[in-house]
Amino acid sequence: METELITPKPRKPEWLKVKIPIGENYKKVRNLVDTYKLHTICESGNCPNMGECWGAGTATFMILGNVCTRSCSFCAVATGRPQFVDEGEPMRVAEAIKLMQVKHAVITSVNRDELPDKGARIWHETVRAVKTITPTTTIETLIPDTKADWQALETMISAGQEVVSHNMETVKRLYRKVRPQAKYERSLEQIQRTKDYGKRTKSGIMLGLGETEEEVFEILHDLKNHSCDVVTLGQYLQPTKMHIEVAEFVHPKQFAKYKEYGLSIGIPYVESGPMVRSSYHAERHI
Repeated sequence: METELITPKPRKPEWLKVKIPIGENYKKVRNLVDTYKLHTICESGNCPNMGECWGAGTATFMILGNVCTRSCSFCAVATGRPQFVDEGEPMRVAEAIKLMQVKHAVITSVNRDELPDKGARIWHETVRAVKTITPTTTIETLIPDTKADWQALETMISAGQEVVSHNMETVKRLYRKVRPQAKYERSLEQIQRTKDYGKRTKSGIMLGLGETEEEVFEILHDLKNHSCDVVTLGQYLQPTKMHIEVAEFVHPKQFAKYKEYGLSIGIPYVESGPMVRSSYHAERHI
């Protein structure tokens, strides 16, 4: 009887170990998030940098609830039927940002495909509320795929934010497996349209899902050709056993190679490393 060979799972290397969240700033952010009944992608997305960022007094706020209409195989955010739209959320986010005294705020959201405007109105009102309460605060918005609803896109990005990010997440070949309800070319077009509107554009890619070096080079070229100003590359980490498994832990030297390549082809800013996430060190991307 032949024995079936089982490929061992890659073990998490030393460079991916993170510190346990501690400190007064961490407690302050924790208290504000709880008091104002806010959602953060830091928690919902199981971000490994939460301790560092919250310890520095920053957080990435997630609006439009914490239940997503998409079922991406990499994402820790809950999938299902979202509840009502919280009309008071824009002002609560703005008030929390004021209390945190942040100079640069990052805001993201779940996908709300069931809404006629994909949540664009709440997006616009949130950015306007922040700009009204703290006019000197700069803002990055990490927006979802609008499914080619370009009017919704314009509403989302026309409120005065300085940076608009939309993550490609992975290479073209893996889209059906990783982002089954998204389209590679559509996301690229969204980035180009955002640039055409006059915004600083940004996108993020996860590595370690089974992509090849040539495929990473290809997506970097595609982002350059669609006017992306900032690109982040980071290591994918499996949130739970229900999510897609890690195929490889990419070495820091390989991340450095991708950064060098992205800059060499004309992408203005590339942040690349195992612990990099799309909103990590976002204040530098302004």
